[in-house]
Amino acid sequence: MSFTWFVGARYLHARQKQAFISLITLLATAGIAVGVMALIVVIAVMTGFESELQNRILGIESHVLVMRYGETVAEIDKTVQAIESVDGVQSAAPFIYTQVMLRSPHGISGAVLKALDPSRPGPPVFVNKTTSIGDALKDAAPDEPAGKAPGLIVGKVTAAKLKVAVGDPIYLISPLGKGSAANRMPTVKRFRVAGVFETGMNEYDDAMSFVRLDVAQRLLQMPAQASGIEVRVKDIYQARQIAEEIVARIGFPFWARDWMQMNRNLFSMLRLQKVVMFIILTLIVLVAAFNIASALIMMVMEKTRDIAILKTMGATNRHIRRIFVFKGLAIGCVGTVIGGLLGFVLCAVLKRYPFIKLPGDVYFLTTLPVSLQPLDVLAIGLCTVIICFLATLYPAASASSLNPVDGIRYG
Repeated sequence: MSFTWFVGARYLHARQKQAFISLITLLATAGIAVGVMALIVVIAVMTGFESELQNRILGIESHVLVMRYGETVAEIDKTVQAIESVDGVQSAAPFIYTQVMLRSPHGISGAVLKALDPSRPGPPVFVNKTTSIGDALKDAAPDEPAGKAPGLIVGKVTAAKLKVAVGDPIYLISPLGKGSAANRMPTVKRFRVAGVFETGMNEYDDAMSFVRLDVAQRLLQMPAQASGIEVRVKDIYQARQIAEEIVARIGFPFWARDWMQMNRNLFSMLRLQKVVMFIILTLIVLVAAFNIASALIMMVMEKTRDIAILKTMGATNRHIRRIFVFKGLAIGCVGTVIGGLLGFVLCAVLKRYPFIKLPGDVYFLTTLPVSLQPLDVLAIGLCTVIICFLATLYPAASASSLNPVDGIRYG
């Protein structure tokens, strides 16, 4: 161990003549620990919130959306084959997207109707533990001779509003009815509830409903047509480049948007909140760093004679600076380690026991998600150590500039 680290360690373990200095040191360590713990927990929650929203949104929405300017897609098979030939595309499927009203004997509710082709890969959302929406739609075909109405899959919140369960009748009202624009009458068709899905996001569970593509084509008078093509890619972070390749492959008048563009405002807001929370909670660490500076300044005043003796024995200004920087960094590192351990424990408790409930209609999610990323923890630790290091510079410079004669005479 070098001379500076040896003296710094002795100063760190030695009992102070003034108990007030020891108290400030303990408060500084506790402040660093609390600040690091708060930063880890809050950043983990914000990261978990963003990750959970991304997973749930991509679970029910497409990675890339392909549509035509002002027109429906007529040559469905040809377009799907062209899209699937693009590198990076996992699957492509036509869909119809429209707004409808749902009515039951117990109430009425607006909904967004999405029609899917059950013979193609659908969204990874399940109506029960083993049956996905795509599989449920395969069994939702109408059987007119047997008097069996086509099936409709609704969200959990919609089912609760209309007080319906699987097998119950439900009526779909579409404003795109028959007749000209002047005397058009809404279309009313009887369905049966073929399944109830739950994504955990109130926005989807309260608005989305699914039906077979062939049923929607007859209902909306769109024979062999679709509103667009939804595409799923192998790497979601390459969705923008793949969308550009798709447009280049199939040409105008098609256009494409990836999932980041469709949800840009939401994810931009989450990233901004994460940065703002990091800055605000860093102030806790900054206040604790002021306590470190105060403790070191008072220690310099207490150790004036010791500093003077060290200088007369040959210690340079650099040695003195290193001694006090070492002590300040030791306090900061101890507080960082303690705060990190407390943060890990609290994150594990929140992840294991989700006892904090959120209103789904406000926060999209019903529980508090936690996702602790190593890079976030590393950034928090580095920022804390840097702040503690900066807090030691002035006290260390004051100690190194002490005149040995004055220190022995007045120390």
